[in-house]
Amino acid sequence: MKVLYTAGEIARKVSALGEEITQQYQGHELFIVGILKGGFMFMSDLVRSIKLPTKIEFARLSSYGNADSPMGDVSIVDDIHTTITGRHVLIVDDIMDTGHSLLAFKKHLEENRPASVRICTMIDKTVRRGASISPDYYGFRITDGFVVGYGLDFAEDYRTLPELYVLEPDETGGTPK
Repeated sequence: MKVLYTAGEIARKVSALGEEITQQYQGHELFIVGILKGGFMFMSDLVRSIKLPTKIEFARLSSYGNADSPMGDVSIVDDIHTTITGRHVLIVDDIMDTGHSLLAFKKHLEENRPASVRICTMIDKTVRRGASISPDYYGFRITDGFVVGYGLDFAEDYRTLPELYVLEPDETGGTPK
């Protein structure tokens, strides 16, 4: 594994994102939806750097399984259980890769007529973007490489690493995407 971003670089980026989001939503309560499991570490740090009244919920989406690339269909394994009509919603996830999962979830939330729905990801990975969507806020933009650590996993491993790493092909049993 090769270190992509250190814990210090991540902390500085999360703090800057928190400041930007605070300015964007000044005077409003923010409803934050964290995507499990990957987004939990990033969201935990991010919400503490946002200086606004917030409400927090979690959702689980499924599209990867134990593979290193999306399998196509997106399912909402566990949805939010709070009314979001008229609220400003921020979806927080670890990574936007193809964009299909987050686009599908954003459209799902928009059916409930929130005031706004935006997306914040730690990583904006652009090489395989197949959906017409980009995060409104992101920590780091990369083009390629399979990233783990700081919540991101490969087959449920590496999530608890405090830095972000790129896995080598032999560490994923093939070519990382």
